[in-house]
Amino acid sequence: MTAIRTLLAATDLSAPAHRAVARAFHLAAGRGATLELMHVIPSGAVDALRRLLGVAVAPVEQRIFDQARDQLRVLAGELAPAHGVAASTHLTTGATLSAILDRADALDADLLVVGAHGEGYLGHLLLGTTAERLLRRTRRSVLMVRQTPHEAYRRILVPVDFSPWSVPALGLARAVAPDAELVLLHAFEAPFEAKLRFAGVAEEDIARYSAETGREALRRLHTVAEEAGLGSGDARFEVRHGEAPRVILSQEQELDCDLVILGKHGQGVMEELLLGSVTKHVLAEATCDVLVASAPDPAP
Repeated sequence: MTAIRTLLAATDLSAPAHRAVARAFHLAAGRGATLELMHVIPSGAVDALRRLLGVAVAPVEQRIFDQARDQLRVLAGELAPAHGVAASTHLTTGATLSAILDRADALDADLLVVGAHGEGYLGHLLLGTTAERLLRRTRRSVLMVRQTPHEAYRRILVPVDFSPWSVPALGLARAVAPDAELVLLHAFEAPFEAKLRFAGVAEEDIARYSAETGREALRRLHTVAEEAGLGSGDARFEVRHGEAPRVILSQEQELDCDLVILGKHGQGVMEELLLGSVTKHVLAEATCDVLVASAPDPAP
């Protein structure tokens, strides 16, 4: 099973971002992992302040740093007693994403935790190019937190497309929440289904073809579960016909899942340039937390 030994939670110190920090404490306590909270003061904002105030900036700049450091320490101190986790803190200035990724590398963090909503530099982390930049620049798994955590994750939806990341994603699900119910989901559209219909193939023949495609997908889901070391009763299996983003989002709601685990998709050298369209769609539209699992290194 994938081990989670070190977590790094990045926060902009806004109230919405506290959800991510609280979830990070939950996970660290449950895994016996070390946790660090970090805050980045954007270098662009500091530079603008220096241009505005000139030589008089030093006292103001120091107050900004002192206030941020105190807020970070207070946040860690407030959550530590309830979870039995003593989190360290790290305050720095610089380019925000680079600072987060550099710190993750320094800690060799197994999981990055960020808020889905906040203010300032993390305010739109899940929307548009900022999210894509974060996800495509790291090979570490990233948890985007939307919900206020009250308990461990109860039900995890793992969409499976039979790509190389599928088995590792199940291992990550077990590492994040070993007691949660796992739902393995495959969304399918039979190959050439639309073309067959356009060509005038009878609907009953298309239906039989689609049903067989679904049965084959279910067999493959069970194989993936076995490869991940899951027993026959360790997961629920769902195969649904339709476009993957729509199916994933509807099942998230219908099954009341509180976490979706997705793969960071791409092929070969394109892996660092693109996120899969399904991943981007679910990131934008899901109402629960979303964990983007790092894609495994390609086989030599």
